[in-house]
Amino acid sequence: QVQLVESGGGLVQAGGSLRLACAVSGRTFQVYAMGWFRQTPGKEREFVAGISINGRNIDYADSVRGRFTISRDNLKNTVYLQGNSLKPEDTAVYYCVANRENQIARTEGTYDYWGQGTQVTVSS
Repeated sequence: QVQLVESGGGLVQAGGSLRLACAVSGRTFQVYAMGWFRQTPGKEREFVAGISINGRNIDYADSVRGRFTISRDNLKNTVYLQGNSLKPEDTAVYYCVANRENQIARTEGTYDYWGQGTQVTVSS
C-alpha cells in the first residue's frame, strides 16, 4: 500500500507564495507519475500539475501555468508544488496524487493513490 501525506497548506494573501509538499510512504517503488489536483466546494476536482518519475515530463493546467512549479525529490520520496502570485481563485483543497504507470494525465481516473488533502486559502 502507498500513503500520500500533504503538508504546507494555510492562509496567504493574494500575491503571496506557498509551497506544498507530499511525502510518499509505504511501497514507494510502485509510485511513478505524481501530481496535484484541487477542489473548491460545489465544483469538481481539477487537475493542477503533473510530473513523471524522472521529472522530464511536466504538465500544468492553464490556470496555473507560469505561477506554479511542480518538482520532486525521489531520494526523499517527496513531490512539491510551489505557488507564486497566488490569487483568491486558487483557494481550494489541494490533493496529492500518484499512479503506478509513468503517465501524466489530467483525468482523476489515471491516478491510483490520493492524499487526504490540504487547505489553501488566498485572501484578497
